This record gives sequence, C-alpha cells and structure tokens, in this order.
Amino acid sequence: MWTTASDNILETIRMIEEENLDIRTITMGINLLDCADSDIDISCKKVYEKITTKAKNLVKVAKEIESEYGIPIINQRITVTPISLLVSVSGGDPVKYAKTLDAAAKEVGASFVGGYSALVQKGMTKGEEALIRSIPRALAETDIVCSSVNIGSTKAGINMDAVKLMGQIVRETAEITKDNNCFGAAKLVVFCNAVEDNPFMAGGFHGVSEPEVVINTGVSGPGVVREAVRKAGKDASMNEIAEIIKKTAFKVTRMGQLVGAEAAKRLGVPFGIVDLSLAPTPAVGDSVAQILEEIGLETCGGPGTTACLAMLNDAVKKGGVMASSSVGGLSGAFIPVSEDAGMIAAAEKGVLTLEKLEAMTCVCSVGLDMIIIPGDTAAETISAIIADEAAIGMINTKTTACRLIPAIGKEAGEKLVFGGLLGEGPIMPVKTTKADVMINRGGKIPSPINSLKN
Repeated sequence: MWTTASDNILETIRMIEEENLDIRTITMGINLLDCADSDIDISCKKVYEKITTKAKNLVKVAKEIESEYGIPIINQRITVTPISLLVSVSGGDPVKYAKTLDAAAKEVGASFVGGYSALVQKGMTKGEEALIRSIPRALAETDIVCSSVNIGSTKAGINMDAVKLMGQIVRETAEITKDNNCFGAAKLVVFCNAVEDNPFMAGGFHGVSEPEVVINTGVSGPGVVREAVRKAGKDASMNEIAEIIKKTAFKVTRMGQLVGAEAAKRLGVPFGIVDLSLAPTPAVGDSVAQILEEIGLETCGGPGTTACLAMLNDAVKKGGVMASSSVGGLSGAFIPVSEDAGMIAAAEKGVLTLEKLEAMTCVCSVGLDMIIIPGDTAAETISAIIADEAAIGMINTKTTACRLIPAIGKEAGEKLVFGGLLGEGPIMPVKTTKADVMINRGGKIPSPINSLKN
C-alpha cells in the first residue's frame, strides 16, 4: 500500500508529539586559526568578534525553522578549532580563551560551545599541555564551555603520558566543581579516534580540515525507533526488526537533512553533515535501553544486550546513509547512562555494570558516556579505564570515549543529579584493583598492525 504525502506529514507530526522526535542540535563550526596572535588578549578579542559575527543569526534561524516546520530544535551549539592551537601561538593563561568562548556563545544565545580541546595522540606541545592542565579551572569558571582531549588513534597508538595526565585532570575537574554536583567533569570527554565534524557535546570541535564555517546537525529519535519495534510485535524475526529500524532511521535522518540544509542556506554557509545518532534523554520513552528491551531483553545489560545493540547500531547507520547526502559525526546509538531513563533503571538494578558498558562500546557510538563513579576513585584507576576504552577504539578503528564523573564525597549506590538533558544517575561501582604501575610507566602503546594501510 502506497503512502501519500498527507500520510507522511501526519506520521511526522505523531512522531514529534508522541515519540519525542527532535533535532537535537544545529551546530555551527567556526575556524579560529586566523585569530591566532602572539598577544593572547588580541587573540581573544579576535575570537570573540569572529564568533559573535559568524553565529549572530544561528539561534534566530533555528527558531524560525522550528516555527515554520513544526520540528523541535533543542539546541543551537558552536564548535571551534581546538584552542590548544591558539595557545601554542599566544602563550599566556589558556583560561582566557575559555572565558572568551563562554562570553561569545552566550552573546549569540548558543546552548554550548565546544573546542576547548587538544589533539595529543602522538605527543604534546607546550601549548597543548598548558591547555590540558588548565581544563579544571576553565570548566569551573565558565558555564557552557565544553572540553575534549584526543589521546589515541588507530594510526598513532595511545599516548600513555596523556592518558595518565587525563586521569588526574578528570578527577581534579570533579573536585573543583564538587559544589555544583561535579558538573565540570560532565563537560569533559577523553577520545580515541576523535572526529572533526561532531555536532554533539561535550566532545564537539571544529577540525582543521573543515571549512571556514559550516553547519552540522544532530538528529535523535530513540522514542520513534522504540515505538516502531513495539508495533512489530514479538513474533517478528530479528532481520525483520532490523529492517524496521532501518526504515525508521531513514525517516528521522531525512528530517535532519532538511533542517540542516535549510539552516545552512539561510545562514549563507555550507551544509556539512547529519549525525544520525540515537541520542537519548531522561524523558520517559526516549531511551536507547528501552529499544533494546523492546527487542526482547528483560533488562538492558543482561545477556543478549551486546547483540541487540550491534544490530540497532548497524540498522540505524544503514537507514541513515540512504537518507542523507552527507552522513558524519559519530552516527550510531549513544549509551550515556545518566541521560537515558532505561540505562538509569538498569544500573540501579545492578544489571548494567561498568564492565558490560565497556563490552557494549565495541558495537555502539562513543563508549563510557556520562558514567558516575565513586568520589574516591584514584586518578590512576580513571586513567586505566580511559586506556581500556582507547584500546577498543584503536584496535577496531572506531571512535571511543570516556565521560567519567567522580562524585566527590559520595559512594557507589548513591545518586548524582544534574537536571536537564544531563539527567541523573546512580554511582556505579568500580573495581578497586590497582593499575598504578602500568599507568606510571608512561610512553606509548604502539599503533596496531591494522593501521598499516598505505
């Protein structure tokens, strides 16, 4: 039976009203390399002027499209060139750049700004190390600045000196923001194989190979996928479920393509990519975990979880690639515990564990995302968790990451509440065996043999 245009419109309206379908973000990427100056104050002034000029109509255009098309656009964000590149030229206190980004993004009404970042997979310059060591203060003294550090890649291997340092930085960031629920650590991501066109926070930055200015969109629709699977019933085969997910992802991604292309046209800048990730929220029904449970699991995290997630992730990508002229970013299923009602419930039951989440990383986007851990977790242990995640990314030629939040002063089984899209989550236990000797060795884990593809 053929569907009419009216049927498609009514279906989209239903998905928006009943199933939490939305455009999670329109993100403008801005190249700041021409703002570099040997005087940091002059450089910061150039950064502020460029962001407030290029992004001055970003929120206005998003609101216009939202109103005209009836499609919710939740966030308008900005990504910038890794700030460590500017610090390497200017010297000085890197936090000046963080405060400049914060002020400029607030001036244009953006939700978040990403790019207080450094790419150190092969080693650290003085500017990169200075920026990394400034991250705790930068995230404590700003409101909407996000930070990321790439410590490994398939081509370069894993920089274990950077891994050791990032364990300390994650913990210090949580400690310095403990009076604000350790919120600083929720804005800090440690990557392996970071991508240059990620529109999602906290890991977004504008890569050096990107255009001068670009618009990227991030779509989301866990609720829509879950409802499609539910309607299929319990007698549908797994390949039939995969086909349903694929068709649903196609519809969701087409909407992201439409909105992104229209926003780019109105802003007079190139359209970049659609990130077709299933990004959950704490809202009831808007959960990746609940998709997996609808497929047939009693609780996310139990036996069968990795297989279901692998199928979901693959089907989403297959459907999305057909729907957009340019798919990029991270694209897949996110599993941020504190942002997903189903993940929260599974963790509270003790079924979803840190070790199972690490296994799930092998088949989904990103990895250990928004994981709240006991406040007394040692920096070396945090580094070891980061190293494990990076190893999965390095060997499997995929992006992996850690967004770990040590809940200072709290223990496993307690809860940390952020509110908003970041939600809340139980503090998950961490194995207390030590990896201090390994972490303190420093050096590098060499790139794997599968990196030799030239």
